[in-house]
Amino acid sequence: MNRYKLSFAVVMGALMLVSCNDDKKKEEQIKLEAQETEMAEANKAEQEMKDAQMKEEQMKEEARSNSIASKAMATDELDTLVIALNAAGLSEMLMAEGEYTVFAPTDHAFSELKKGMLEDLTKPENKEMLVGVLQYHVVPGILRSEDLGKAIDEGNGKATLTTVKGDELTIMRDGDQIVIKDGKGRKTQIVLGNIDASNGIIHEVDRVLLAK
Repeated sequence: MNRYKLSFAVVMGALMLVSCNDDKKKEEQIKLEAQETEMAEANKAEQEMKDAQMKEEQMKEEARSNSIASKAMATDELDTLVIALNAAGLSEMLMAEGEYTVFAPTDHAFSELKKGMLEDLTKPENKEMLVGVLQYHVVPGILRSEDLGKAIDEGNGKATLTTVKGDELTIMRDGDQIVIKDGKGRKTQIVLGNIDASNGIIHEVDRVLLAK
């Protein structure tokens, strides 16, 4: 009888030990699975963040490639303006996010400047002056041709625009054409309007605008 009890006790002890080991293994398995799930979720979140960042960078790059500066670079008639923008350090401004209306002088418009004026403006020592001239062609906000026309009509024939330089331009009609009068009283026509860009709009003009 004692031998039987001893054997029973040994068997029960062995079963309990096996059961404990099984429970321990289950706990370790559950813990391991939880760690793997947590790691998988962390990796997924990290990948989603990377994908979002990549998408954002792609969108930014697409916006830059369709920006006012990039559109100007891709337009043959605006080569001189691009040179001037680079000399003034304003290309980045017109490539970055924002909303601008740019009255862009064509190459012919720049050729009509007083002889030697453009060469002088693009000299490093005259950079501040060049910046002022170019900023006089930029108005905050997006103004399509129809917006300009509406402003003129609401102003009983003319309207005033304030440039990023802080000076004013006057817009009016001349028949079917929208005309811009600069600070010196010189009039400029929009020869090609509504060139859409990611950060604004471009209107090509046939004369360089000059403040007082």
